[in-house]
Amino acid sequence: MKSSMRSRLEQLSHRLAEIDALLAEPDSAGDMNRFRKLTRERAELEPVVAVFAAWERASADRETARELLSDPDMKALAQEELDGADDRIQQLEADLQILLLPKDPDDDRSVFLEIRAGTGGDESALFAGDLLRMYARYAEARGWRVALISESPAELGGYKEVIAHIEGDGVYGRLKFESGAHRVQRVPETESQGRVHTSACTVAVMPEADAQGDIQINANDLRIDTFRASGAGGQHINKTDSAVRITHLPTGLVVECQDDRSQHRNKDKALQVLAARLKDRQQQEAHDREAAQRKSLVGSGDRSERIRTYNFPQGRMTDHRINLTLYKLAQIMDGDLDEVTQALLAEHQAEQLAALALD
Repeated sequence: MKSSMRSRLEQLSHRLAEIDALLAEPDSAGDMNRFRKLTRERAELEPVVAVFAAWERASADRETARELLSDPDMKALAQEELDGADDRIQQLEADLQILLLPKDPDDDRSVFLEIRAGTGGDESALFAGDLLRMYARYAEARGWRVALISESPAELGGYKEVIAHIEGDGVYGRLKFESGAHRVQRVPETESQGRVHTSACTVAVMPEADAQGDIQINANDLRIDTFRASGAGGQHINKTDSAVRITHLPTGLVVECQDDRSQHRNKDKALQVLAARLKDRQQQEAHDREAAQRKSLVGSGDRSERIRTYNFPQGRMTDHRINLTLYKLAQIMDGDLDEVTQALLAEHQAEQLAALALD
């Protein structure tokens, strides 16, 4: 292990001990903001320090085995112990490298998931509904909460556009590589000749902006219009102007929300989505600058970039960024996304390690 890496790990071990001492103080919960900050930092440090402690034990075992090599009666056993310790140390050092990689500060955040139908008309809208169901099932399996913020249903089912809020721990870190164009190849229900059609939807995964000041929105930069919410009619038709449309004048971004019967709540939801879109816009600009210097293996994040194909006749899903093909499309569409998201995360980590090696 490099001395710089070991020094960093020793610093983190000392910091964990320091946090434990601070949390053990009788009045530690007196300042809840400070208490939450310390417990969050502890949760981040504990797994790193635990693996470092395992590395130190393995290193001590290796030294003991080396000392026993000189004993003829113990040499065979010592060599076996030495080989095992070397393997453990190698694996633990690889684990520590990944644990020490720079973390995206947004990884733990909740997200706004935006799905828009693209080329393919009605079939594209139906697929947008399928994608929403896929992500909702995945979220449900992970204990996350999903709430629809805005929806524009299509005539034959599915959505022209839908925005959902997915709340939970580590949502953005798991879903951030889903942004891009998703292509579907299948025989539409309306196709009498049995021909395979190709359609597409775009997905945007935007981390929720921090209400404390991630994004500052100037009220003078907003045009807020209210209108009567559209619906199927009947007893539930909205007779008041509860729907809200917010236009951010400097950027031209427009957000509509009409799902709630309260104009005030619709306005709050629309402002949250607008803040997330502005934050996402900032991130895209920063990412574009970085991508100009270094090509990202898991994609540029461009919404128009085709990232994945769902081929129903062949029962396969292909992620084009990492050349991953899985013949388990039914399970994936039912929310079984772990193998996909884990492969994308592993590729991202490999890219980070390669970049560090070049620095």
